[in-house]
Amino acid sequence: MRVVFAGTPEFAAIALDAILAAGFTVPLVLTQPDRPAGRGMKLQASAVKQRAVAAGIPVAQPQGLKLDGKYAADAAAAREALLAADADVMVVAAYGLILPQWVLDTPRRGCLNIHASLLPRWRGAAPIHRAIEAGDAETGVTIMQMDAGLDTGDMLLMAREAIRGDDTTAVLHDRLAALGGSLIVEALQAVTSLTRTPQPAEGVTYAHKIEKVESAIDWRQPAAEIERRLRAFDPFPGGVATLAGEAVKVWRGEVVNGQGQPGEVIAPGPVVACGQGALRLTELQRAGGKRGPASAFLQARPIAVGERFEA
Repeated sequence: MRVVFAGTPEFAAIALDAILAAGFTVPLVLTQPDRPAGRGMKLQASAVKQRAVAAGIPVAQPQGLKLDGKYAADAAAAREALLAADADVMVVAAYGLILPQWVLDTPRRGCLNIHASLLPRWRGAAPIHRAIEAGDAETGVTIMQMDAGLDTGDMLLMAREAIRGDDTTAVLHDRLAALGGSLIVEALQAVTSLTRTPQPAEGVTYAHKIEKVESAIDWRQPAAEIERRLRAFDPFPGGVATLAGEAVKVWRGEVVNGQGQPGEVIAPGPVVACGQGALRLTELQRAGGKRGPASAFLQARPIAVGERFEA
């Protein structure tokens, strides 16, 4: 079977690795254009492109796929490449571009999406983050037959994964990426016999894109909610609070008993009062410094009981 692959970050690259290891022919890879990254802001290829180049697979990097849009020339070139690839199916994982109908219709068996949630819960851009933030007990991966909607297509396969009490987005991402790789191989191997199940109308939620502004910690929230947000926003964008005019990154915390004015340091540790309960901050980072245990932070900048963190 000839499988065109479309994806960009490491989550997708792991799926591409699995497809290649299973012996499928991949005649073409689509991925986002190279982006500036790092201190020198040099152009850097996506994780998927790096894997494709290493495997000798042709790569297309259109800026858009609408044949009548701003990037019509890119879209036309991508269309030629897709037609030449003569694909039985396209696998899509965290690609980053909306696929217009002409793309969905090009492969003989359409496009299969690897989505990191138990659809219809957490459609959208950030399903892993939002599942942790919401306190979900489990998540998983859904293989979906794509249609023109936003993660609205029929479900083909689903696998569940428990969310552990100490999971960060980074940690859960890696487990779901491995799960997605194995599940898409299973789907491709049985593609002619898979049953399509429409998504239920009940239980639809949207995982909106993570914005940097969300990093500001609102100490009026319950400590348990803040703790989940810290794990959900690790590695990006983290949690940010202000202490005596200095921005401090808060990476991890533990929920403890305690009360006081929201943001007030009520015990050594430091232990910070929240809207309900308190949070012992266990991993911190000063501006320009490295993230590390709170004990190392306190050696450089002691925090006294009575000081107050602001949003």
